Amino acid sequence: MEKTEGEHDLKRVLNPFELVLFGIGAVVGMGIFVITGVAAANFAGPALFVSFVISGIFCLFAALCYAEFAAMVPVAGSAYTYSYASLGEIWAWIIGWDLFLEYSVAVAAVAIGWSGYVVNLLQELGITLPAALVNPRGLRAGS
Repeated sequence: MEKTEGEHDLKRVLNPFELVLFGIGAVVGMGIFVITGVAAANFAGPALFVSFVISGIFCLFAALCYAEFAAMVPVAGSAYTYSYASLGEIWAWIIGWDLFLEYSVAVAAVAIGWSGYVVNLLQELGITLPAALVNPRGLRAGS
């Protein structure tokens, strides 16, 4: 608590409307992972349902862990704050950079998914973009 007071204090700057928009953005952004769900459904078979149930159980356990941490560490923050309080500064620093890397990869995946949606929409409207703009660098039009 002492380390988060004064100049290190985190201010609440998001209002309820911004939090709702943040949640909608996360849900829409996660739509990219529907593609992996389609691939799993086409290749995984009936065990797919069991894997979703198991994943849901583990997500519940992770949520309970975060809830307990949030009750024990009554300051604003996320995995960085909780790891700082429980493991120390060096581990919190490592986890903070891991979060940065995770968010960077997730943003890239969401951007790729959205660009695919936009390209398909434009093709439906009769607008075809050149392959140099819609394909990853180094990928030729027929490959």
